[in-house]
Amino acid sequence: MTQNNAMLRHPDTFHTRHNGPSENEIAEMLTALGESSLESLIDATVPSQIKSERPLKLPGTGLSERECLAELTRMAQKNEVRRSYLGLGYHDTLTPPVILRNILENPGWYTQYTPYQAEIAQGRLELLLNFQTMVMDLTGLEIANASLLDEATAAAEAMALSYDAAHKKSKSETFFVAEDCHPQTIAVVQSRAKPLHIEVLVGDPFAHDFAAKPVFGALLQYPATDGHVADCRNVVEAVHQAGGLVTVACDLLALTLLTPPGEWGADIAVGNSQRFGVPLGYGGPHAAFFATREAHKRRIPGRIIGVSKDSTGKPALRMALQTREQHIRREKATSNICTAQVLLANVAAAYAIYHGPEGLRGIAEYVQRATRTLAAGLQQLGYTLRHERFFDTLRVGADAELWPALKQACDEHGINLRRYENGDVGVALDETVRTGDLAELLQVFAKAKGSKADGLEPAALARSVSPGFDGPFARTSEYLTHPVFHRYRSETELLRYLHKLEAKDLSLTHSMIPLGSCTMKLNATAEMMPISFGGFSRLHPFVPAEQAKGYAEMLGRLGDWLAEITGFAQVSMQPNSGAQGEYAGLLVIRAYHEHRGESHRNVCLIPASAHGTNPASAVMAGMKVVVVKCKENGDIDVEDLEAKAQQHAEKLAALMVTYPSTHGVFEDRIKDVCEIVHRHGGQVYLDGANMNAQLGVCRPAEYGADVCHLNLHKTFCIPHGGGGPGMGPIGVAEHLVPFLPGHPLVECGGEQAIGPISAAPFGSPSICTISYAYIAMMGEQGLLRATQLAVLNANYCAARLGEAYVAAGGKDARSTAVLYMRENRCAHEFILDLRQFEQSVKITAEDVAKRLMDYGYHAPTMSFPVGGTMMIEPTESESKEELDRFCDAMLSIREEIRAVEQDEADAQDNPLKHAPHSAEKLLAETWPHRYSREQAAFPLPYVRDHKFWPAVARVDNVHGDRQLICACPPLEDYEAAAAAQHEQEQPAAAR
Repeated sequence: MTQNNAMLRHPDTFHTRHNGPSENEIAEMLTALGESSLESLIDATVPSQIKSERPLKLPGTGLSERECLAELTRMAQKNEVRRSYLGLGYHDTLTPPVILRNILENPGWYTQYTPYQAEIAQGRLELLLNFQTMVMDLTGLEIANASLLDEATAAAEAMALSYDAAHKKSKSETFFVAEDCHPQTIAVVQSRAKPLHIEVLVGDPFAHDFAAKPVFGALLQYPATDGHVADCRNVVEAVHQAGGLVTVACDLLALTLLTPPGEWGADIAVGNSQRFGVPLGYGGPHAAFFATREAHKRRIPGRIIGVSKDSTGKPALRMALQTREQHIRREKATSNICTAQVLLANVAAAYAIYHGPEGLRGIAEYVQRATRTLAAGLQQLGYTLRHERFFDTLRVGADAELWPALKQACDEHGINLRRYENGDVGVALDETVRTGDLAELLQVFAKAKGSKADGLEPAALARSVSPGFDGPFARTSEYLTHPVFHRYRSETELLRYLHKLEAKDLSLTHSMIPLGSCTMKLNATAEMMPISFGGFSRLHPFVPAEQAKGYAEMLGRLGDWLAEITGFAQVSMQPNSGAQGEYAGLLVIRAYHEHRGESHRNVCLIPASAHGTNPASAVMAGMKVVVVKCKENGDIDVEDLEAKAQQHAEKLAALMVTYPSTHGVFEDRIKDVCEIVHRHGGQVYLDGANMNAQLGVCRPAEYGADVCHLNLHKTFCIPHGGGGPGMGPIGVAEHLVPFLPGHPLVECGGEQAIGPISAAPFGSPSICTISYAYIAMMGEQGLLRATQLAVLNANYCAARLGEAYVAAGGKDARSTAVLYMRENRCAHEFILDLRQFEQSVKITAEDVAKRLMDYGYHAPTMSFPVGGTMMIEPTESESKEELDRFCDAMLSIREEIRAVEQDEADAQDNPLKHAPHSAEKLLAETWPHRYSREQAAFPLPYVRDHKFWPAVARVDNVHGDRQLICACPPLEDYEAAAAAQHEQEQPAAAR
């Protein structure tokens, strides 16, 4: 029977498509390393004491692409996509097909990395600058970031900024939250406040006496969760007089008609850009926004895109003010944000460009008129409206006795309405609503009263209401005045604009992106397709559970698979980034200690090599960071760990550790490390950033971890999207299961759940279909092979580069420039030391990074975890041919450095110091350098075959921070400024 099944199985298996090296290439690389097999390589790399004694067992995996897509199609069809008028910050939307196909479904956009290398990221940087401009214009505030995770966490970030900026003045530990904010936002703010001992006071802002009980900040919703548009100017004034800051959670579409919060005194505006063309996706991913006053620019969380210039004086974009981010500030950071939502912010910005200010206002007026039409009909049916002023949401007066009949009518028509605790009913409309939908809603409300909607024709009702918002808060100020929001009206023009931007960005469609710790592997097309299935993309996050059975099956099975892979008892899918996973894991540990009567445990041990989000997350979770030393070989100093665990035994809460280590090796004593922490009463949090070296080989739970987050956007193939989306679910041991995060609107989490840490109960569930498809198609053997090949590819590259990058004639007696190797082996990534060149010939890691662009490659991770180095991770998806091409580029650069070492090239005028070389620079009439244009542009033969041109020359980072511009000024303005600056900087003789 087994033989017959094997005979009938199609030979084209997915894992042979995902894993890059062929069998011949594998054999060649093993020979180069002196290994007889992949198994012997793993034996030489992974400590025997942590290897799992049982193989992976993943039922129902190893599917073909066709079988997997059929299975996910079946699950999508199990989700009942009703007409949902639930609101709560989520709305159905119409994604323009030109944006759907050319951004959201385009690997040229979704396989890009975070734009740390600005010269090869000018396209998405421009679109993100458009996003910031859109947010600033619509909110009426002076600076905005390039997106956050969701509206609720953005509100929590606003609370943190308010505390940092206003606490000393207000002398208050209280943050006020209006009771008519979205319930999930209130809950997330409360979760974030608890470990920081901030009091969250939820109440009526018009009734609270801010003079008698001052607050350091207040959060208002505009329009409110029930649709009410209130005049909050007196509230803002009262909060300001008490020394606090005011945050307003708002709706971008509504702000095309309503006076923006920045014009009536708000200090911060947050919200969700989802209704600007981003599918519902059962709650995510969506791009939140955060705007504030110029005074708070160095406190604003997340990434900010700014205008600078390149080495030729040409305007160029970059991420601005990076020194304020958690990677540098570590435990002093007020935020741990690492992942943004760049792909979705790009969609929202493109949506605004597609429609322009007139189009957006037209959509808003359409929605508002539909809402007023429905309101008129409901009033004729005898219903009472709780508010006179509204935008798209009505709160309809109803009693508890009416609900059963209304619910039955809704079920008959396939409609979801919101129900309030007092029996009132909410109806939120959106741009997808048509006349027939309004007629159906009126029928439903009529049936609930035992009557008919005869004579209530929406078309006739619509004629009785005036267009636009006619209240006292009608917007009078202009917005989206920049030419970019007026220029691309035809699809032809927009299509060309999007492709022009795409062409400025290097992505996985061009070459490998060898970023250590970031695992830029294949994002297979078959994995990506289901995110556009209507059953997954159009589901509101707060529909009843019986309408989301497909999601329940998919998420449940994915969670079980992740538990099997890691060895943990259960997995929570709520964290929607790796940093959120860190935070959630630490809160679960905190809750566990509190449950055991040990709430005093607040010390978190963190190795000196840890990622910057680790200490930032620990501080946000209310813990005190104690740094553990690392030894010269990169390992955790176990003796120092023992001493500090003993010193803080009474208060020890947790250890945060990355494994394999941040240095790219499997440390031998990880079991000892975990045992020490446990012996002194702490829990072990494992950062799962490096799970790509462990699949099928070892399990974190088996060697001592209690909780671990998993970066689905790394190990499990969700693409990075140019800087997000991501997912960071956590797996926990049995004793921590009761504390997994819950949610106020959807049942999830443990019996003693911590509060929610994300707006949606399952984070960003629509992209979990990607990881589901990856595991389903790879199967047990495919996942094991992926780990084996990730280790093989890394060791092969380390062997090719390590000896060559030892400094010539230096004092360093090492045989390799690769740091922290174990028996001449690394894990799935390695650190190449370039510091010796900075000392000898002033060539820096940044110079090498910029020169790699001329060879068509994105730089590896720079200066982390060791300054002046590069951390290189080839992943299993790259073939030996591509690995060799990258190594050839690095070796060619080494020869260019050697030329400087041997005085064959000028120490300042060489290809590295002036890289990257843009086409404009190469085609200039004069060529001022001692090296040739050909060497600059075509340093190796393969570059001629497929040249990627950096859009700009090297970007001036300092200039961009000193003259901070974070919106889209008229192009001629900063072109003229750059030209003037360039002219000023020229020597007198040149002038």
